[in-house]
Amino acid sequence: MRLRLVPQETNWDFFSRSKLWLGISAVLVVLALTSFLVRGLNYGIDFEGGTTIRTESAQPVDVGAYRDTLNALELGDVSISEVFDPSFGPEKNVAMIRVQAQDGAESADPAMIAAIQNALQEVSPDVEFLSVESVGPKVSGELIQTAALAVVAAIGAVLVYIWLRFEWQFALGAVIALVHDVVLTMGVFSELQIRFDLAIIAALLTIVGYSLNDTVVVFDRVRENLRKYKNRPLREVLNLSINETLSRTVMTSVTTLLALFALFALGGDVIRGFVFAMIWGVIVGTYSSIFVASAMLLRLGIKRDWSKPDANKGNQFANVDA
Repeated sequence: MRLRLVPQETNWDFFSRSKLWLGISAVLVVLALTSFLVRGLNYGIDFEGGTTIRTESAQPVDVGAYRDTLNALELGDVSISEVFDPSFGPEKNVAMIRVQAQDGAESADPAMIAAIQNALQEVSPDVEFLSVESVGPKVSGELIQTAALAVVAAIGAVLVYIWLRFEWQFALGAVIALVHDVVLTMGVFSELQIRFDLAIIAALLTIVGYSLNDTVVVFDRVRENLRKYKNRPLREVLNLSINETLSRTVMTSVTTLLALFALFALGGDVIRGFVFAMIWGVIVGTYSSIFVASAMLLRLGIKRDWSKPDANKGNQFANVDA
C-alpha cells in the first residue's frame, strides 16, 4: 500500500471561488507594499555597511560563545560563521565576524575592534585577527541597486521565456504570479523585521525559479489539453490540467518543505533567514501557480489556433503519483 498525499484522481473546481482567492491575494499584496513603504526592511550588513573580521585560533570556534560575548557589547547586527577549508589543520580554526556600521561610519573604529578582540579573548585567549575590512554605506547602496536589478532581470527573463514558449497570456499570468510571490515575501520580512541581506536575495531568485517551475508544468498540461479538448470551455480545461498535475505539484512541494524544515530547525542562525524565505516562498509559490497564474489566464483568455502541429507534448512527469 502506497502513501498518497492527494487522491489518485481528483475533480476539484479550483475556480469556483477564484474571485475570492484573487481578492485575498490583492489585499495581501497591498498590505505587503504598505508594510514595505512604512516600516521598510531590516537591512543586514551587506546593505547597511559594516566591518568584516577574520579571526584565527588554536581552539575550536564556539559560535554560540562568540555571539553571547559580542551581544554584551551592543554592537547591533552581528553575524558569526566558522570558515571550513580542507587545507586547515586541527590547530587552525577560522571564523568570520561581521558587525554592522556604527553610526554610519565609513571605516572601522579602532576602539570597537579592540573591544571585540578583548571580548573574544575571554572565550579563546589565543584568538588573532587576520584581517579587518570595512564596507561603507556607498558600497552598500550600490549592492541594494544591484540586487533589485537582479530580481527584476530574472522576472523579465521569465516573461520573455514564457512568451516565446507559450503565448503572451501565459507569460503575463506567470509574471503576475511571480511578482505576487516576491512582494509577499518582502512584505513578511518587512512586517517581522527579519534581517534582509544578500542571502535573502538569493532566496528570492530561487523562489522565482521554483514558482516558475510549478507554473510551467501546469501551463504545459493546459496547452496539451487545449489541443486535445478543442471544444471544451477554457475553465474546464484549466481545472482538468490543474487536477492532472496536482499530485506532482503537492509531492514536489512537500518533499522540498521537509528538507527546509530540517534546515530551519538544525541549520543554525546563519542560514535561518534564508531557509525561512525559502519555506514561505515554496508555500506561496505553490499557491500562486494554482490560484493566481491560472486564474489570470482564465480572465485573459486564450486565442485557440491549433493549425500548427504540437511541437511540445505535455510534461511527462506531470502525473507522477504522490
